[in-house]
Amino acid sequence: MENHLPKRKSTRLKNFDYSNNGYYFITICTYERRKILSKIVGEGLRALPIIELTAIGEKVNKAINFINVHYGNISVDKYIIMPDHIHMIIKIETGGHGDPPLQIQDVIGGFKSFTTHEFGKTLWQRSFYDHVIRNQNDYREIWEYIENNPYKLLEKSR
Repeated sequence: MENHLPKRKSTRLKNFDYSNNGYYFITICTYERRKILSKIVGEGLRALPIIELTAIGEKVNKAINFINVHYGNISVDKYIIMPDHIHMIIKIETGGHGDPPLQIQDVIGGFKSFTTHEFGKTLWQRSFYDHVIRNQNDYREIWEYIENNPYKLLEKSR
């Protein structure tokens, strides 16, 4: 029987080692873009957005923070939990010795598997978006994008 589903285009850089030291911008979307992680609220013209996590969002928040504890050489530098997706800047710092290095997809795969198992249902889309942060300017732009994401959503809802 032939598979007629379209082949997914990989967003990964060819011949790039995703276990290299560096910073990675990651976006993970919920399955069917369901708004199950948080709600962005704010009232008035100049209201600051407030992120109210759902029960699922609270557990996802704990799982993100667990990455910093569980992996000695991998840390989440910045993140935000939006209603239907998560943005993270993940730092890999291997030091060049020890166990075989984990690749970024191993960390995200473990995170998605753990959180899905916690709820007993599919939470996430099959893949995730990644971007290798190449320099300080790129890092700053992504940091600001993450920081301003709730503002954009709040403005759309007005």
